[in-house]
Amino acid sequence: MNIDLTPEVLLSQLGYSKTENSLKQMENIINNTENFEKFSNHILSLHDNLAPLKGFVAMSNSQDNLKIKGSQDISEEITEEFQEKVENWAKKYKVRVQKVSNKPTYYILGQ
Repeated sequence: MNIDLTPEVLLSQLGYSKTENSLKQMENIINNTENFEKFSNHILSLHDNLAPLKGFVAMSNSQDNLKIKGSQDISEEITEEFQEKVENWAKKYKVRVQKVSNKPTYYILGQ
């Protein structure tokens, strides 16, 4: 099943309220992410798969990208599992991610 991932759908599925500002921010993120449409359907499954590890996909406040964020308040074992899931997802769907130094955070850059 393919879902047309419009800015409205993404906002809703990632838990955001649909406001004029959030819609504009999501549109900017989609436009700024290279080949977004080629892997966008897999963002929601990543979001769901990270939930048990206290991770999620969210809009960045500092740049026009989605970010993959993990909790810093979890065991080293869970942190490693989180990193593995993110890196395997990125490799599987050929998505470029940028890791933030010393944080369980990655920016989704595109393909």
